[in-house]
Amino acid sequence: MGIRADHHRTPPAPGPEARPARRGPRDWAADFACFAVAVVIGLTGLDALRQHPGLPAGVAVADQVVGALACAAVWVRRRYPLGFAVATAVVAVVAQTAGGAAVVALFTLAVHRPFRQVAWVAAFSLATAPLTFWLYPEPTLNMLAAVVFAAVLLSATVGWGMYVRSRRLLLESLRERARRAEAEAELRAAQAQRLAREAIAREMHDVLAHRLTLLSVHAGALEFRPDAPTAEIARAAGVIRDSAHDALQDLRAIIGVLRTGDDTDGARPQPTLDALGDLLDEAREGGTPLTLDRRVTDPGEVPPALGRTVYRIVQECLTNARKHAPGAPVTVTLAGGPGEGLSVEVANSAPAGPVPPVPGSGQGLIGLTERAALAGGRLTHGPRPEGGFRVTAWLPWAP
Repeated sequence: MGIRADHHRTPPAPGPEARPARRGPRDWAADFACFAVAVVIGLTGLDALRQHPGLPAGVAVADQVVGALACAAVWVRRRYPLGFAVATAVVAVVAQTAGGAAVVALFTLAVHRPFRQVAWVAAFSLATAPLTFWLYPEPTLNMLAAVVFAAVLLSATVGWGMYVRSRRLLLESLRERARRAEAEAELRAAQAQRLAREAIAREMHDVLAHRLTLLSVHAGALEFRPDAPTAEIARAAGVIRDSAHDALQDLRAIIGVLRTGDDTDGARPQPTLDALGDLLDEAREGGTPLTLDRRVTDPGEVPPALGRTVYRIVQECLTNARKHAPGAPVTVTLAGGPGEGLSVEVANSAPAGPVPPVPGSGQGLIGLTERAALAGGRLTHGPRPEGGFRVTAWLPWAP
């Protein structure tokens, strides 16, 4: 039995392209640092602008206004990284003071968008660098050196932005993996709890059904035969008393397992194949004619888990026979050995007369089939052609 881990799909965590809902203290600090970088580089451009001979005053003022607007736009870089990068790359061609904002915009684009978009903007900036240096020549650098400096600056900006992006993606993938591992751990814990509940429910059914059926059958016999001999009534009352006492003991043992969380404290030892004789004797005392055909090689070597499964199968079959065919003969056959497996067959004849109705859910045979499957074997059941009912199981027995 397994629990499907895909019954609901966990929504993906936001990546670097996701639009932030609100800025945290760290985001505000990063934005302020980017704004400061844009302003510092813009002031450097302003200094170069003042040293440009023959520049009209109106052009200088317009350059400063555009540069100030570009620096102010740094605060919206997270919301519109591509538009901000394209706009500043175009403006920086003719505005010296907008160069710092263009560098910050390219870095932001590298952090938040795929490399293809970054490459196009960086290529445009590099291609237009000669035009910028032609319009505003550097007094200390020639054209080739200025273009090489621009290429190095663009490469460093793009490289640093891609590193930040890859680091963020790595951290986000690790967080997502941790979230999935936590969800899978919760599913495994829920599955383990369900399996434990099923095992406890199966054990309660196997243990209590046998006792309570004895009690119900003999109580029903007393109800339908009020004129029975005194000795028979006393015998039935003794069986009822013993069955009720044993049922209480078994119930206390199971509750002890529930309280302690394991099967070592508060629980009686689990039955094995050696306890099968006591079970059959108890059934005979309850009025069930029983025949045991035992052809097991090395019965003392039967593994405890295998013996417990055989015991539970026989116990449930005797319970069903007592409910649906009281007084009918029952034959229990065991055969097999190490390497060939252990075969179990429990067959009962048809009841001699009408049977008082006994409540039942039909879950016993389903539980037996599941128990045999969990042990690696198989179990079949059905009516016999000559009347009655037969349950046949085969269980593996390692050599």
